[in-house]
Amino acid sequence: MAIMKEMRMALAGSTTRFSTGVAYAGFLTLAMAATVGSALGFEHIGGYIPCALCLLERDPYYFGIPIGILAVGSAAFGLPSWITRSLLIVIGIMMLVGAGMGVYHSGVEWGFWPGPTACGGSTAVTTNAGNLLGDLNTVHGPSCADAALRVLGLSFAGWNVVASIFLAAVAFIGAKKAA
Repeated sequence: MAIMKEMRMALAGSTTRFSTGVAYAGFLTLAMAATVGSALGFEHIGGYIPCALCLLERDPYYFGIPIGILAVGSAAFGLPSWITRSLLIVIGIMMLVGAGMGVYHSGVEWGFWPGPTACGGSTAVTTNAGNLLGDLNTVHGPSCADAALRVLGLSFAGWNVVASIFLAAVAFIGAKKAA
């Protein structure tokens, strides 16, 4: 009788770990996809051309989404919990890096420090189709120092900081609870 009770307890614990790991990893993966999808929507639908730093700030999401999918699979297939926890920690670290990049970009926008030299102003894109190849080396994106849009006082870079810190917190909490 005691053996049956221990087996039920062990199964209940692994099921809880399974559902917790899948829930946190799934939420993170969907939230990262929604965040970078929103940025792509503003770019392709809204017409906001990203600067060089904006494009770099997307990298943690682009790398984090596949890692999130691995974390979902790891939890769903019942791999050792340390694997899921490690993947969630990696996502958390990536999101902290993304937050740091957003803080740097926001500081450039507010004039606290200079931006990289690759973030100069933009040159008008040619309408002459014959000159498109010639313009590839001369046309650059907008200046990193100019916020394209501010919502509630925060630019896209500022909102990236908020989203990245939130996602990092969720990743670290998920890593702790998936233990």
